[in-house]
Amino acid sequence: MQSVGFIGLGIMGMPMVKNLLNAGFEVNIWNRTVEKSDQLSNQGANSCQSPGDVARNSEVIIICVTATSDVEAVLLGSESITDPIINGVEKSNIVIDMSTISPARTREFAIQLNSIGASMLDAPISGGEQGAIDGTLSIMVGGDTEILSKVNNIFEVLGSRITHCGPNGAGQTVKLCNQIAVCINNFAMAEALLFCEASGVDPETMLEAITAGAAGSWQLSNLGMKIVERDFSPGFKVGLQQKDLRLALEAADQLNVSLTGTSIVHQFFSSVERSLDSDVGTQALITSLEAMNNLEVGGKK
Repeated sequence: MQSVGFIGLGIMGMPMVKNLLNAGFEVNIWNRTVEKSDQLSNQGANSCQSPGDVARNSEVIIICVTATSDVEAVLLGSESITDPIINGVEKSNIVIDMSTISPARTREFAIQLNSIGASMLDAPISGGEQGAIDGTLSIMVGGDTEILSKVNNIFEVLGSRITHCGPNGAGQTVKLCNQIAVCINNFAMAEALLFCEASGVDPETMLEAITAGAAGSWQLSNLGMKIVERDFSPGFKVGLQQKDLRLALEAADQLNVSLTGTSIVHQFFSSVERSLDSDVGTQALITSLEAMNNLEVGGKK
């Protein structure tokens, strides 16, 4: 088994590292918040002093952080990260970015790594925290197929569906397609629940009926009842969804493509951020529609 480095121990990264440890991999970790590293050190992970230190001790280095700027910082360095990954990589190293970031910047990062003989895959993920815990994530991979074959054993621990999408940047593009579909399905679910409540029909009954039919979606199955129960705890935070939608809209603008529905949902999420905050779950999208209609789904319960 390869030694695996893992940078970023958030909602997704923490359970992913646990799954790698349980599968028998040697895992070297680094995180800005040291306490999170300590939790995994107690379970067998090796805590490193910097991203560069992770790279020097690992054959495969996985990044799972929040934004494009964060990937750039851990990969190439910043004011606060003076020993980035690129200081420690060698020709045999493979860097896998499992964050959701700009496809264009991803291609640039890959070129920089290739210039020193290292390889890169962009492999953003979908499936939420539970998918990370269960090891059932969908992994969308951009990069060379030969490089993918060398790390497929790692991906098989983390996900149940691994799809090669094309060259570097294609994985990020497909992930943005995923986010476009997710946000509009979320909006459709919210409108259906609002209409149901206004009509005097039990929303729980409605969800039971339509989830099994042509309208069925991950959002209906996993978030519908949370809305009815007024549970807005995050599986995926509004702030992260907004970051992804901005990436999609920016990429679409570069392609001269109009994403009307995505833009509308982005604005409704902005309303959620103003009225609640960015840390609530994406099912809180319903609250912006409720405010417009002076109506609360499940509020009579």
